[in-house]
Amino acid sequence: MTRTDGYLLDNQQTEAGQRFDAFATLFDPTTFRHMERLGVGSGWRCWEVGAGGTSVVSWLAKKVGPTGKVVATDIDTSWAASVARGPIEVRVHDVGAEEPPGEGFDLVHARLVLVHVPDRDRALRSMIKALRPGGRLLVEDADPALQPLLCPDEFGPEQQLANRLRQGFRKLLAERGADLGYGRKLPRLLRDEGLRGVEADAYFPVTSPACDTLESATIRQIRDQLVTAGLATEEEIDRHLANVAAGSMDLATAPMISAWGRKN
Repeated sequence: MTRTDGYLLDNQQTEAGQRFDAFATLFDPTTFRHMERLGVGSGWRCWEVGAGGTSVVSWLAKKVGPTGKVVATDIDTSWAASVARGPIEVRVHDVGAEEPPGEGFDLVHARLVLVHVPDRDRALRSMIKALRPGGRLLVEDADPALQPLLCPDEFGPEQQLANRLRQGFRKLLAERGADLGYGRKLPRLLRDEGLRGVEADAYFPVTSPACDTLESATIRQIRDQLVTAGLATEEEIDRHLANVAAGSMDLATAPMISAWGRKN
């Protein structure tokens, strides 16, 4: 993430940990599959950008072993600080405003980060600059505009309310500078920056207990902003949270698009 008073989902709030856990459940299998394919192994030097939680950092540390290095950065490292040992170094860092925390990395990875960074072009160039020749970049980001619905199967009032609140969430994100169509641009952006062998895919769950957890934590985290902006009432939010807790809705996420390439 990057420093901005407008950031909607900061790490200081209690719900942030619940969101990190839900993201790990939903997206770690996809992330780890791509990292395996890129060959992450013993002795690699990795930079995890906008680390947030600990699941990816811990997985990388096991892969690179004692001869490797994992630099985990974020503007708020309160959640990642607990794993700062062995090959893991945790640093406070703003990817959109500061020079990279070193060079010669074998892998640089960011997940669900750049969509929120105001100067995301600079951030992407910084990540590529940090790679060694032949190093791999893996960027995974959301594209809420590609699939904007929380409930793709909108068949009743509960789903209609859920989708209206999701529309409000998207409006708040856009007002704070998020690019809601960023994910689809990644392959082109990586090619434009000179990366070779660029490929991409997309994943989003349509229903999962972790989707319910993520939605509940997100709505609780932003409820004051939704109400203040006139996008929902307290009663509507309470009703939606009860509907989510009942577990009877099929909740989806925005697609996460993973794009990867190799530096010359």
